[in-house]
Amino acid sequence: MFQFIQQQKDLENILQLMNCTSIYGLDTEFIKVDTLWPKLGVFQINVAEQVFLLDGTSLDLSAFWEKLFKAQQNIFHACSEDIDLIYHYAQQKTLNNVFDTQVGLSFLGHGLQVSYQNALKQILDIDIDKDQTRSDWLARPLSPEQLSYAANDVLYLMDLSKTIQHQLAQKNVLDFALEDCRHLTYEIGQETPLELLYLDMGNYRHSRRQLMQLQQLAVWREKMVKALNYPRSFILKSSTMIDLVEKNPRNHFQLCNIKDIRQNIVRDYGKTILDLLNCLPEQAEWPLRLVRPIRNSSKEMSENVDQVIQAVVQETDIPKEVLIRKKWMHALYQHVVFHNDEQDLPNYLLGWRYELLTQPLIKVLHADKNYLSSQMKVVE
Repeated sequence: MFQFIQQQKDLENILQLMNCTSIYGLDTEFIKVDTLWPKLGVFQINVAEQVFLLDGTSLDLSAFWEKLFKAQQNIFHACSEDIDLIYHYAQQKTLNNVFDTQVGLSFLGHGLQVSYQNALKQILDIDIDKDQTRSDWLARPLSPEQLSYAANDVLYLMDLSKTIQHQLAQKNVLDFALEDCRHLTYEIGQETPLELLYLDMGNYRHSRRQLMQLQQLAVWREKMVKALNYPRSFILKSSTMIDLVEKNPRNHFQLCNIKDIRQNIVRDYGKTILDLLNCLPEQAEWPLRLVRPIRNSSKEMSENVDQVIQAVVQETDIPKEVLIRKKWMHALYQHVVFHNDEQDLPNYLLGWRYELLTQPLIKVLHADKNYLSSQMKVVE
């Protein structure tokens, strides 16, 4: 039913087989407990109706990565972590030939995060075991149960994809789903600039001084985790960083009382952290206060926004949660209030959604610009 490939010469046979077809069903098993970067245990591939499990601990997969980037289509289910792993190992970040069956299912009304196990049951009426999820995929030898589990993750993936893509084509939304998959793989490859990392933690309640402190802490943490290959939480949790700037400790004793801070971090880097909190640039260089988040528009305009969205739902039969996300809606609010360039909107809003949804929503929001401006006013 499957082959476990541990020898380089056996991988060459698979690379030759990959030349005969350019559509692959893929999955990965990895460990990412005490590192920033994932450690590949097994890479599963369904190619030409055969399943192979590639040993990530012993094989040179350089040529394999190249095949994936040149494929007609790479099929995954819930691809985010798999794509992140491929980008890390291949040192390329342009995998734009992906079909994610989870994304496809969301267009068919199955929700945004249906599991592979549930997808197989709902679409193909196939039951599989998922009891090896937390296995040690770096251990050797792998148990028969682990190997069987890994094989099952791609054994039915091609049939699942064919069925989903057929249903999407019948609804005339296959191209939409494929475009969203391209946006997803693009997003996974994007790195937030160091100086903007603080935006993931700061909020409108923080003063400019606190945002400057957060920025310095965030830059330092990112450099540390990449140098040491540690998870970010091993240095400072985001909640710990927020507690640091809100309590602003002045000495090691106060530092020890910060939420969830590790004692080894206080011991080894306590002085550095205190310096980051206290040694700040000139005030003119501090970040500006953040805008207050929009909960909604005025009541009348909220109804108009909902009407626009519901009209597109009825026209396309695409679920509302697929059409628009909260963060995209907030980006539209900011676009209207601050007269931002449309090209700065999320890519999702500039593709197939643009004429259907984005333009009508911008038009509606412009009619409520005064209310939005009052809600998004920068705190002085």
